[in-house]
Amino acid sequence: MALSSFRESDLFTPAEKVALELAEAMTRTPPRVTDELFQKVRGHYSEGQIVEMAAVIALENFRSRFNRCFGVEAQGLYRNLDELMMATGLPIEKRQDQP
Repeated sequence: MALSSFRESDLFTPAEKVALELAEAMTRTPPRVTDELFQKVRGHYSEGQIVEMAAVIALENFRSRFNRCFGVEAQGLYRNLDELMMATGLPIEKRQDQP
């Protein structure tokens, strides 16, 4: 639940906050990974870790966009999804598993 305010949260380490910033920047359309952000990432992670992290973020973005194209919806595995969506200001879509 703290993801929507990760920058201000004490629940995340500085390295985790930078990783979340990278994920956020890579998820934008178009992606906006600035030189400044990349330098912050390099301050916390090795080259190999950055490559792996970027690959995972890119894969999740790919899957999300692919699923949207074909109408693949969430399977209801995360019980607090609606609460999280509301906290982040994202629209809540009716899922097939909901009445």
